[in-house]
Amino acid sequence: MALNFSFIIPVFNRPEEVKELLVSMNLLTGEIPFEIVIVEDGSTISSEEIVNDFKDTLNISYYFKENSGPGDSRNFGMQKAKGNYFIILDSDCILPPQYLEEAQNALAQNYVDCYGGPDAAHKSFSDLQKAINYSMTSILTTGGIRGGKKAVNKFQPRSFNMGLSKKAFEVTGGFGKIHPGEDPDLTIRLWKAGFETVLIPQAFVYHKRRISWEKFYLQVQKFGLTRPILNKWHPETKKITYWFPTFFVFGLAFSLLMWFAGVSIFLKIYGLYFLAIFIDALLKNKSLKIAFLAVYAVIIQFFGYGLAFVKSTILITFSNKKPEQVFPKLFFS
Repeated sequence: MALNFSFIIPVFNRPEEVKELLVSMNLLTGEIPFEIVIVEDGSTISSEEIVNDFKDTLNISYYFKENSGPGDSRNFGMQKAKGNYFIILDSDCILPPQYLEEAQNALAQNYVDCYGGPDAAHKSFSDLQKAINYSMTSILTTGGIRGGKKAVNKFQPRSFNMGLSKKAFEVTGGFGKIHPGEDPDLTIRLWKAGFETVLIPQAFVYHKRRISWEKFYLQVQKFGLTRPILNKWHPETKKITYWFPTFFVFGLAFSLLMWFAGVSIFLKIYGLYFLAIFIDALLKNKSLKIAFLAVYAVIIQFFGYGLAFVKSTILITFSNKKPEQVFPKLFFS
């Protein structure tokens, strides 16, 4: 089957991000035809003028709709697209020139109806962005679930960089109303429908993440709140690894108490782990500052996710309410 690619990009109040992404798409190599579908999700700061600047060089269409969340906006874009294979990107991504060639070559060798690619830190990113990127992608922190070559579990594509066939979209109905968590939910429903998902390591993106420490904490906190909901919807996907950040937090608290009581061995174990994080981040980024920031980012990530996960698990398990009632802010109507 000949693949006709359509890039689907939802955007909310981020015209400058759209501009950077479109500039990178103008530089894609391989002379592979593609279209771009920009879906403005109820923004008050429009990207339409930016999009119009690229219409002479890119096959691009622009749609504005009322705000209904990124998942619904992606579904909207896929319904409007003319291709038979969709590539879904976040607006804060930048593509390397070889991206589409790598995706097409991988699909030609081993076709699947859904793939995911990793995210990486571009050399132009700030030290904070590089530290957070490390924390979110390192095998020492997330186990590779966001695109490491050796993921701890069956790979679940993330919607910042996901390929999805038109057939798979039509069978599953696309993304649900939950956010975040709409991408693993879709992946699990794809598996149940008989579709395969794979990681294409070479099809990576530069994920810019315009973020602060506070926003990062809120982001990982939402991830922690969402996972127990997915476990409730798809109990066969429950894994002990989802508890690791919670164990980390409680273990660190226990280690500090034992240290005050004169027992230091447990805190020394944590010290060795932080040292491993520091050395690994230093080797990958060649910067002492980023290495220190990476350790801090890991602590924020584990505390934000771990505490939210146990809170959500208790409420979802013992409440008689639906998840939409327990955490209404995680769902779009």
